[in-house]
Amino acid sequence: MSRGTLYDKVWDRHRVGTLPSGQDQLFVGLHLVHEVTSPQAFGMLEERGLEVARPDRTHATVDHIVPTADQSRPYADEAAEEMMSALESNVADSAIDFDDPTTGRQGIVHVIGPEQGLTQPGMTIVCGDSHTCTHGAFGALAFGIGTSQIRDVLATQCIALEKKQVRRIEVTGELGEGVTAKDVILALIRDLGTDGGVGYVYEYAGEAVESLSMEGRMSICNMSVEAGARTGYVNPDGTTYEWLRETDAFRDDPERFDRLREYWESIRSDADAEYDDVYELDGSALEPMVTWGTTPGQGVGISDPIPDPEDLPDGKREVAARAQEHMRVTPGETMEGYPVDVAFLGSCTNARLSDLRDAARVVRGREVHPDVRAMVVPGSQRVKAAAEAEGLDDVFREAGFDWRAAGCSMCLGMNEDQLVGDEVCASSSNRNFVGRQGSPEGRTILMSPAMVAAAAVTGEVTDVRELPEVAVA
Repeated sequence: MSRGTLYDKVWDRHRVGTLPSGQDQLFVGLHLVHEVTSPQAFGMLEERGLEVARPDRTHATVDHIVPTADQSRPYADEAAEEMMSALESNVADSAIDFDDPTTGRQGIVHVIGPEQGLTQPGMTIVCGDSHTCTHGAFGALAFGIGTSQIRDVLATQCIALEKKQVRRIEVTGELGEGVTAKDVILALIRDLGTDGGVGYVYEYAGEAVESLSMEGRMSICNMSVEAGARTGYVNPDGTTYEWLRETDAFRDDPERFDRLREYWESIRSDADAEYDDVYELDGSALEPMVTWGTTPGQGVGISDPIPDPEDLPDGKREVAARAQEHMRVTPGETMEGYPVDVAFLGSCTNARLSDLRDAARVVRGREVHPDVRAMVVPGSQRVKAAAEAEGLDDVFREAGFDWRAAGCSMCLGMNEDQLVGDEVCASSSNRNFVGRQGSPEGRTILMSPAMVAAAAVTGEVTDVRELPEVAVA
């Protein structure tokens, strides 16, 4: 087993004990709550006459069902209004901090935690959402959990987990023009598979990862679960600390920041740490990635041919053939030129300020293709406000994008933002499963924000490197 890694250190420091099942009971440093997976858990507490053990270590927001066009109450969707009302009642009864849409801090749970400084290195973090691994970008151990586990954490501030092996993912070299963190993680999942990380946590390292911004690191860690890993993380460094220094948690308390930084440094993986496996990915060889199928692992470089199912391992041939039938793609061809109907910029993977800036650089001076409906859904109200302060909303609106309020939106189609019929969506989100975006006939192509922007203005999957910035007076 691994030794001396951040995973080992943080795990050991939060272990309360070992249960008869063989699982370790870990203390949870931060429990993030949203409206979809929490009502049943709060109901279980009420049935047992229990209270939330640590409301001071619990933080709530609304993201999955909140409308992004009209947020007036009551919501038009009765189920959405019911879930929102339940969350409001539960957090009020338990004195839990709640970032609702009236606060100016509401947003996707995996966006607001990092931007407020709630997410910190060396923490254990849980949330009833599979993409909680996003927070690992800060050197935290972050896990998605189910409703019964949410109940347990609310009641005890602890969770029972089995320890996993650690695989170090070394992304070497320098990323080329137009290649982003999204392309790195899509390439990794293509190479290792959607089940390649089962039994592991992933430690992301190497020159390409270390040179990324915090937003880029979050994009990579966000999709660790798509690779089958229990979670993923990056060791904290100067980039991490500079981000945290400017958050709500530390902006006015430099002494606390300096004190905690000593701890953050101590939990970094040792130089001689032992790993259960090491995988190397040449970042300098990557190009913009797009998916051709119905899982995040079915991806190719923009200039690479779609694989023939017969050339794939036995266990993947039938799945690939079904995916190609659904997507209406042909082996041997590339995805470049594939027509799109919808362009979606958003999700917990790619809806931060830097993502919107990347897309705006492509969009500026151009117009959305007449056959495409395009929307931008910022990851939080703060991201939205910051983008508007820079005039990015004007760039998108002038191009023909719909500028929306913060939320999960079309990533999972639990609100009004959904595909219709067999529409094709160029999406900056994390999953392209059949029906994921609201329509069982819909087709989703995952790509980076800049690639989504390129598809929006051309009406087809396009290599963003072929679209130079337009000079605007």
